[in-house]
Amino acid sequence: MGSRSPEKSRPSLWWLLAAIVLPFVSYLTKMTVIGKEKLPRDGAFVLAPNHYSEFDPLIVAVAVWRIGRAPRFMAKESLFRVPVVGAALRATGMIPVARVASGSAAKQTMAQAKDLVEHGRGVIVYPEGTLTRDPDLWPMRGKSGAVRLALAGDIPLIPMAQWGTQEIMGRYQKGLKLWPPRKPVQIIIGDPIDLSDLTGRSGDTAALNEATTRLMDAITALLEQVRHEKAPSERWNPADHGQKETGRLDS
Repeated sequence: MGSRSPEKSRPSLWWLLAAIVLPFVSYLTKMTVIGKEKLPRDGAFVLAPNHYSEFDPLIVAVAVWRIGRAPRFMAKESLFRVPVVGAALRATGMIPVARVASGSAAKQTMAQAKDLVEHGRGVIVYPEGTLTRDPDLWPMRGKSGAVRLALAGDIPLIPMAQWGTQEIMGRYQKGLKLWPPRKPVQIIIGDPIDLSDLTGRSGDTAALNEATTRLMDAITALLEQVRHEKAPSERWNPADHGQKETGRLDS
């Protein structure tokens, strides 16, 4: 747990990406990661972070790489058809997600889970699906994509919270705050969510809702630790405030 994995030690396109991204992120942030040992050294996993800045994915990717795993995300299937971009996504093992009819969603999830398990890969899935709408940047209501994938393949579902990225790029902000450099960013990884009582129920709405609640509660609790304050008693639901949730990759 937490040590250098084979997927990082073998030469790959990840090495080139790391050579470009790591110095840039190191200039911008002073990153602290708590709970590194909770990310498996090998095998499949679903890592579920909070999301409140467009810069979050880069922070999460660097943290995962430094721990010793390749930071793979889900990406819209259309991106895989873009020249060069598509080739890079395929070469790094990113997971294509197509918008499909509800009847095909389960098959797509099962195929994705099977692929993760067979290749021993992890994937980063934002359970909120888009930037939180909560005014104070607390995690909002989650969607079922992350838990559905974890349940379909009996894959460890690991909560993660990060805080400080808003000082580099605020929510909906255009451009980065490059000065002063080395802004503190804290990341905390939690224990895998216990879904043992829900095993085999990836198509059960009640099970998915319960698993999603457990996941969002865990992420919120981790964020409370790094923020040193309590989250609101009720999680923000965009539908209750006339807000449209856009940019989703899950449902």
